Amino acid sequence: MKERQHYNVTLAILTFAGIAFALQQTMVIPALPALQRDLHTTTAWATWLLTGFLLSASVATPLLGKLGDQYGKERLLVIALGIFFVGSLGAALAPNIWVLIACRMVQGTGGAVFPLSFSIIRDEFPPEKVGVAVGVVSSVFAVGGGFGLVLSGVIVDNISWRWLFVIGALGVGTAALLVHRYVPESPIKTASRLDIPGALLLSVGLVALLLALTEGENWGWTSSRTDGLFAVAAGALLAWGVVELRVPEPMVDMRMLSYRPVLLTNLTALIVGFAMFGSFVLIPNFVEAPRELSDSVAAMVHYGFGATSTQAGLYLLPGAVSGFFSGPLAGILGRRYGSKWPLALGLFLAGAAITELAVWHDRPWQIVLGMLILGAGAPFAFAAMAKIIVDSVRPTETGVATGVNTVMRTIGGVVGGQVGAAILTADTIPGTSVPAESAFAKAFWMSAAAAFVGVILALLVTPRGGAPDRPPALAD
Repeated sequence: MKERQHYNVTLAILTFAGIAFALQQTMVIPALPALQRDLHTTTAWATWLLTGFLLSASVATPLLGKLGDQYGKERLLVIALGIFFVGSLGAALAPNIWVLIACRMVQGTGGAVFPLSFSIIRDEFPPEKVGVAVGVVSSVFAVGGGFGLVLSGVIVDNISWRWLFVIGALGVGTAALLVHRYVPESPIKTASRLDIPGALLLSVGLVALLLALTEGENWGWTSSRTDGLFAVAAGALLAWGVVELRVPEPMVDMRMLSYRPVLLTNLTALIVGFAMFGSFVLIPNFVEAPRELSDSVAAMVHYGFGATSTQAGLYLLPGAVSGFFSGPLAGILGRRYGSKWPLALGLFLAGAAITELAVWHDRPWQIVLGMLILGAGAPFAFAAMAKIIVDSVRPTETGVATGVNTVMRTIGGVVGGQVGAAILTADTIPGTSVPAESAFAKAFWMSAAAAFVGVILALLVTPRGGAPDRPPALAD
């Protein structure tokens, strides 16, 4: 029997595991041009290094969350990290783009780190410590992602892109060993069978939806391939909902998803993902302009600071640092006033930051200020969302419920990144493919508007400021 450690030891290990995942999610973004050159591939296939990761993470996250609820969260967390380690090691040694894409999809299973960690926290921590602990682990999604962009620029500019995955393998392997050695197995399990039809339909629906969103710009949003994928996604997800309502042991209890705090929190997850990943796409492009432009074109570019990949990452660093403090603070405020208030505050900060970027972006300090505020707001919202979900579902449903919330955040991120890229592609300087300054402003305004809509949704999560009432199924 594994000796139970102090809960702060468990929290430190889970936080480390979350950082290891978050780093690998974003470190590849600044490296895409270098990967395209070194592996002699196209921009579309290089982009699949991010797309494939997000696709597999979206499918694996709810599945492994459900399996964790059934067979043990610590066991499934070690398995997920072990698979993640194999994918990282394979990516570091990949001889061509096809092997690298396959290894990135294997890495995507690490998305289950967050829902499984939330489940362990709920099962193991004193009730008064759950909010802060969830806030700490939630914040590393944004914080680790920001540091990943910074670290990636340094590695790509000075060493080799393969070291991105070597570092990933070291971090993930260490996390797996620490979880196996020190994190206790939860006594709370669900004695049920895996819903295979539901799992397959959910997988098909998510893959079709995310593939259409990520490739729609390249294929054309009205092309037969894009429309066909959207139709497949709609049909599969509709069929999934029907199956989940009829099978005796569903993968996801649809009543749980329709419960107001869970439903509205998942909608806010879409919005936060949209705003955060949209910024990850916009800011590096903005600060790195002009790049390799002729004198005549450069004269028409009235924005940007000619930053390198390393310097572009440094613009995002203040936001990553501020997130270390805002995530735990969200837990403290949520315990005192109810988690909908830090959720609304986080979305308001995000909206204010992106508005500032839309209006003022002539000086480097204005970009840094915007990212500092956005970096504080996003982890605030992440932490509050996770706590609301944890408080709103049965202990045996924590893994799958937080997994669905993570998937919603991922879908929002894909949409945000693609919408931002589409706006930059559509609004260019006449006679060039260089985005106009107005394109960045439009994209920023769109993300800001979405964040303020999220504030309204957050305030509707519960009727009053307290914790959400238990649904009838939980009151028994």
